[in-house]
Parts: sequence; C-alpha cells; structure tokens
Amino acid sequence: MTKFIIGNWKMYGNVTSAHMLIEAVAAAANARVEVVVCPPATLLTQVTGWLAGSKVQVGGQDCHAAAGGAHTGDISAAMLKECGAAYVIVGHSERRAAHGETNAEVRKKAEQAMAAGLAPIICIGETAAQRKAGQAKAVVARQVRESLPEKVAAGRFLLAYEPVWAIGSGKTPTVSDIAGIHAHIISAAARETGLAPERIFVVYGGSVNAANAGRILATRGVAGVLVGAASLKAEEFVSILRAAQTAAQDPRRK
Repeated sequence: MTKFIIGNWKMYGNVTSAHMLIEAVAAAANARVEVVVCPPATLLTQVTGWLAGSKVQVGGQDCHAAAGGAHTGDISAAMLKECGAAYVIVGHSERRAAHGETNAEVRKKAEQAMAAGLAPIICIGETAAQRKAGQAKAVVARQVRESLPEKVAAGRFLLAYEPVWAIGSGKTPTVSDIAGIHAHIISAAARETGLAPERIFVVYGGSVNAANAGRILATRGVAGVLVGAASLKAEEFVSILRAAQTAAQDPRRK
C-alpha cells in the first residue's frame, strides 16, 4: 500500500538550503512511498532538475483559478507543469484564511490543475470554533462537496485533512479522532465522485513531526501526511519518510 509524504515548504528556503535538503530526501526515497516536495515557485525549476532520475516528485503550493490572464504575481497550473511539477496544493487553510479563498474558488483551482495534467492536493479542515461546536464532520463534508471538481473521478487527486487549529500549534487530534474524520471524508468523497472508497486517498496535515508520524501513518484511513515545518529539516523529514515506508509494508493497514 503506497503512502504519500508531501512536504510543504511554504515561504521558506533558498538555493543552498534547498539543495542540501533535496539530496537527503532523494537518497532516502524508495518505490513504497510517493514523496512530493512543494518548494516556493522561485525554486521549482532548480528542484526539479536536482531530482531528475530520483523517485521524488515536485509540487506547487498554489495555482490560479484561471488558465491565464492579467493576474499580476500569480502562477497558473500550466506554468507549474512546465516547471516540472506533478502535483499542486489547493485550498490550504492559510490560503483560505489569508486570501479569503472559498470552496468554489478551490474547486476552480483544482479544475485548472487537472486540465494542466497536475494532481491537485485539495485541502479541507475545520477551525477550533467549529470543532468546539461539534461541526467538524459537517464542515469537512461541505468542503468535500463544494471543493471537488465535477469530473475529478476521471483523474488523480488527493484530499488533505488539515484541522486548522492543529497547523503549527504542536497539537494533533487523537488517532481515534483522525480515523473517524478520515472515514467520514472518504465516505463523503465516495458519494460525490462515485468512486469506490478504496480509491479515495486522504492524507493528514497538522503539526506532523518525526515523533508522531509513525502512529498517524499507521492509522486506518490515513493515506499519508502533509508536512509543514518538519519538511524543512532533512533529518526529521527523512525520519517521517522511513516511518511511511514501514507503514506501507504493514498489511493490516490496507
């Protein structure tokens, strides 16, 4: 069973630090795990070049909802593809919060990604207030319904469950909570797409690190992890990668 390990570098990194990190990750990668690194757009072409011939894929951190146009400072899905990307993150909670991105806009971005030949990593998750109010499952089900493109079943995509309150906080839900909400997301996505549940892949994101990655990855319904800060530290990210390789071999987690 393949596991996905996705490193979101956010607005960090330079040529020197990126090269050192890429060398360590590429050396540790193997066929049991799909490793994706998502550097800032300024490093995409160089990272793609460094990874040529390796088992590591490259992804963008965002794309515009339009194929092109007068959108100063933005980047299109086709541009990411031309830089060598295979994936792109859309709807990350930081984009939803800081840029007011709606489910409808996330859906359009995912559509553009798929049209350009990229696999969108579609992020969903509840805030602390929504969780406290008992609305977590309703919120993520609505995000699934409104963020997935109509023809998403015809291509490759991932869903990323990232409880907003966990990102960068050092807090994570319990394994039981993660298993429960992943099952709920898989069920909701299966209804929307018509795909069998085993064809819906949901990764977990939110304060993932070397200490907790093993138990998260061993949780039923978790197809991998979306890693933030820990993906910028070679030793820690490689530890997470090795935990995923172990989890991918465990027949009890299929």
